[in-house]
Amino acid sequence: MSIYRRVLRYYRPFWGQTGFGLGLTLGGIGLNLLKPWPFKIIVDDFLRANGAARSDWRLWIPLLCVALVVIQLFWGIINWITNYLFVKIGLQALLKLRTDLYSYLQSLSLKYHDMRRSSDSSFRVAYDSQSIQTIYNKGFTNIFGSAITLAGTFLIMVRLDWQLTLLSLAIVPPVVGAIYFFAHRIRRESTFIQERESAILAQVQEGLSSIRMVHAFGREEFEVGQFHQQASQSLQANLRLTLTNVNSALVISTLMVVGTAAMYYVGTLHVLAGTLTLGSLLVFSAYLLMLYQPLESLTYTAWAMEGATAGAKRCFEVLDGQDDVVDSSGAIAIAETKGALRFQNVSFGYAQDRHVLHHVDLAISPNQIVALVGGTGTGKSTLLSLVPRFYDPAEGSIAIDGRDLRTVTKKSLRAQIAIVLQDTLLFSTTVRENIAYGRPDATEDEIVDAARRAQADDFIRQLPAGYASPIGERGGHLSVGQRQRIGIARAFLKNAPILLLDEPTSALDPATEAAIMETIKELMRGRTTLIATHRLATIHNCDQIVVLERGSVVEQGRGPELVARGGVYANLYISGKFHT
Repeated sequence: MSIYRRVLRYYRPFWGQTGFGLGLTLGGIGLNLLKPWPFKIIVDDFLRANGAARSDWRLWIPLLCVALVVIQLFWGIINWITNYLFVKIGLQALLKLRTDLYSYLQSLSLKYHDMRRSSDSSFRVAYDSQSIQTIYNKGFTNIFGSAITLAGTFLIMVRLDWQLTLLSLAIVPPVVGAIYFFAHRIRRESTFIQERESAILAQVQEGLSSIRMVHAFGREEFEVGQFHQQASQSLQANLRLTLTNVNSALVISTLMVVGTAAMYYVGTLHVLAGTLTLGSLLVFSAYLLMLYQPLESLTYTAWAMEGATAGAKRCFEVLDGQDDVVDSSGAIAIAETKGALRFQNVSFGYAQDRHVLHHVDLAISPNQIVALVGGTGTGKSTLLSLVPRFYDPAEGSIAIDGRDLRTVTKKSLRAQIAIVLQDTLLFSTTVRENIAYGRPDATEDEIVDAARRAQADDFIRQLPAGYASPIGERGGHLSVGQRQRIGIARAFLKNAPILLLDEPTSALDPATEAAIMETIKELMRGRTTLIATHRLATIHNCDQIVVLERGSVVEQGRGPELVARGGVYANLYISGKFHT
C-alpha cells in the first residue's frame, strides 16, 4: 500500500468534514474567478479610448467597486472557514497517528527497542508524525483547490482568447519536467535531514542524561565536540535541501516569467489588431496569474509532499515493525496463580547466532525463594526477563502452574508479577503516583500502608508536600536508598504472587543494604521469588540457589549444601569473591 493511501486512512473518520470543506473551497474558487470582472466592465464600458462616457457611470462604477469588495469579503470568510476546518482535521489525524505510534511502541517487545535508540523512536512520534498533517493541509487539499482553479481559469481563458491560452500553457511541460527532476532529490535529502535531526536528539538525550558522569570525568568539551559534529552534519543536509529548493524555485519562476512575457507580447498584438479589447487583455492577465499561481502552488506542493513523505515513511516503518512476543491464538487471561514456574530446556540469545542461556532446566515451587548466582554476563537478568515475557525463549518453554506462558495473555501474566530492579525506575510525577503505578485504583490508605511496609513512610512525610511531592526526572530528588524503597512500596502495593528481584541492593552502602534487605525479606514472604544477586550472604539460606556459568546451570541446591559440595558456589562463598 502506498504511503499516500495509508495517510488517507487516517482521514476516513473526517470524510464528512472534508467534503464540507471542499464544497466551501469550490464556492471560494468561484468567487475568486469573479474578481477580475468588475474592473473589466469598468475598462471596456466606461473607460473608452475616445473619452466618451456612458451617462450612467455615476451609478455603475460605485456599484462595481462595491461588488469587488463584497466578492473579496465573502471569499475571505470562506477562506477563513476552510483554513480553520482543514487545519483542525489535520491536527485530529495527527493526534490519531501519534497515539497509534506511541501505543504500538509500548506493545512491541524489548528486543525491538534494544535494536533501536529510544531517541529515534521519540523523534518519529514527536516530529516525523507531523508529516501526516503536511500531506493533508499542504498536499491533498491544496491539490484539489489548485486543480479546480486551473480548470476554471483555463475554461475562461479559452473563451477570451484560445491562442493566448495555448501560448500560456506552453510552459507546462518544462514545469512538469522540473518538478519530476527535483522531487526525487528533495525526498532523498529530506529523509537524510530527518535522520540527522534524530541523531542530534539522541546526542542531546545521552549527554544530558549522563551529565553527572560527564562532569565527573571532565568530558564537557568532548561532548560539545560530539554534538557540534552531529549538528554540523544536520546543517550541511539542510543547506543541500535549501540549495535544491532555491534552484528549483529559480527554474520554475523563470519559466513562468517567460510564459507571461510571451502572453504580453502576443496579447498586445491582438489588441492592436482589434481582435481583443483592452479590458479582456487585463482580465486575461489576471487569469494568467490565477493559472500560474496554482501551477506554482502545485509545484511547491509536490516538493512539500516529497519532504513529508520521508517523515510518513519513517512513521509507518514503526507501525510495520513485527512484535516477536505475541499471544498465541486462543491465549487465555489468568485471574490468579499459585506461582509455580518451570523452565524446560530454555535457550535464549539477543542475537540469533549468540545465545546467552543454554538449555536451562529449572523447577520452582509456589512460595519458594530461589536465588540466581553467577558473574556478570552469566544470564541472571536475562532469565528473570523471560518470566514476564519481555522476551520469548529461542528454544524450550516456560510454564506457570503447568501452562505454557505463550498460551497466557501478556497482560494477565504481568498482572501476577511484581519487579524490583537494581536501579528503580521512577517517573517525574508525585511520590503517590509512583507507588500506585502498578495499581492506579489503589486507595490512599493502601498506598500509605505499602509505604510503611517498605519503611518509606517516614522520609516521604518529611518531603515538602508529602505523598504529593514531585520526585523529579527519574527520581532525581531522592537518594538511591529512597528510590529503592519507593520501588519496594510499589511491589508491596501490587501484591502479586510472583516477585522478581534483580540486584535490588547492589548499588547501596552496607548500612542501607541491611535495612533494605529486612524490608525485602518481608516482601518475599508468601510469594514465589526469584532474586538475582552478587550478595551471597543475603541469599545463603534461600530455599534454592541456582549457580549460572556462561548461561548454563552448573549447580543447584541450598547454600549450606552447595558449600559442602565444594563446587563453584563454595569457591565463591569461601573466597569472598562475591560480596558477602
